[in-house]
Amino acid sequence: MTMPVTIIGAGLGGLTLARVLHLHGIAATVYEADSSPDARRQGGLLDIHPWNGQQALEAAGLTEGFRKLVLAGRESYRVMDQAGTVLLDLPDEGTGRRPEVPRGELRQLLLDSLPTGTVRWGHKVTGVKAFDNSRHEVSFANGTTVVANLLIGADGAWSRVRPILSAATPEYVGVCSVETFLFDSDTRHSASAEAVGAGSLFALAPGRGLLTHREGGGTLHTYAQLRKPQDWLADLDATDTTTLAAQVAAEFDGWAPELTALVTDGETPPVLRRVFTLPAGHRWDRVPGVTLIGDAAHLRAPNGEGANLAMQDGAELGRALAAHPDDVEAALARHERGMFARAAAVEADDDMYSIMIDDNAPHSTLALMTGAGRDS
Repeated sequence: MTMPVTIIGAGLGGLTLARVLHLHGIAATVYEADSSPDARRQGGLLDIHPWNGQQALEAAGLTEGFRKLVLAGRESYRVMDQAGTVLLDLPDEGTGRRPEVPRGELRQLLLDSLPTGTVRWGHKVTGVKAFDNSRHEVSFANGTTVVANLLIGADGAWSRVRPILSAATPEYVGVCSVETFLFDSDTRHSASAEAVGAGSLFALAPGRGLLTHREGGGTLHTYAQLRKPQDWLADLDATDTTTLAAQVAAEFDGWAPELTALVTDGETPPVLRRVFTLPAGHRWDRVPGVTLIGDAAHLRAPNGEGANLAMQDGAELGRALAAHPDDVEAALARHERGMFARAAAVEADDDMYSIMIDDNAPHSTLALMTGAGRDS
C-alpha cells in the first residue's frame, strides 16, 4: 500500500491506528483540533480489557509500556446510598484482569510511539466533501485543506467525517454529567478519601449519583450524574462555574457530608457535559475511500467499553489495511463488518448506565453487581 492514510482525531483510536500502520510500514498523518498534546485534560482512569483494549495495545507493540502505567489496587468497587451506608465493598483481588491506567498517560504512550510530525496539531476540521470517486477534501479552520486518498474519521461524538457516510446524529440520553476533582485527598479531604476507598465509588439515588475514581497521588475524580432534560442550565454562561457548582451541590443536599464534599469542595472549575449516543445498531453502506472508528462510528453512553473499542477498531483497521495492501476497499469492508459486530455485542452494556440512577437506585445497581459479578 503506497497511498498515505489521513486520520482525523488524535484520540486513542486514531493514534492506535497510526501506530499499527507505522509498524507495517504504512504512512499516516493525524490531524487534531487541539493546539498541543496538553491543551486540555484527557479524562480519568480507564480499565483496559484483555479481550479488546489490551489486544489492541499488543498489536501496537506497546504492552510493556502499558503495564508500566497501571495503577495497582484500583480494581476495587464500592456502592453506597446517599447516607453514606456501604452496601457493597468488592476489594481488588489482585488478578489484574481489568487494570486501570490514566487516559492521558496512555495517550502520551501512543504519541511517543509515532514518528515525529505524524500528528498535525491545531487542525480543526470545518468540512469534508467528496473530491472524486474515492478521494475527499478536508477543510480546516486555519484555512488549509488536504485531499485524502484514504480518510479515517476518528473524531469522536461530533465527527465531521461521519456525514459523508451517514445521516445519523447523536441523541441525548437524558443524563448530564458534571466533573470535579479533589487533590491530595488523603491529607486534605480525608473523610471523602475514606468513603471512596482504594478504587471506585458508586454513591447512588433515584435520578442522581456520584461516580468517583481514585487516581494517582490521592486525586479523587468525580462525575456527578443527574437525570435532567437537555435544556437544564442551557442559559447558564459557560464561564459561570460558581453558579454551576452551586446548582449541582443543591442536587445533593442532605447527602452524607463526605459525599457532598466530592462536589462542593471541588478544586477545579466544574465541567458540565450532556450524555449523547448514536442510534443502536448504527451502520452505513460502503463508501469508497472513507470509514470511521471509535465514537465517530458507535458512540454509546459510558459503559467501560468506549476507549477499548476505539483502540480495537484502530488496531483491526490497521491490520486489515496491511493485509490488503492492493485492495483498500476490501480492507475497509472487512473492518466495517468486524466493527459493526463488536459494537452490537456491547450495546446491552448501555443498561448499566441507566440503571445506576433509575427509580430503584442504588438497589438496582447492587442487584446487577452481585448477581452478574464484577465483569458486568
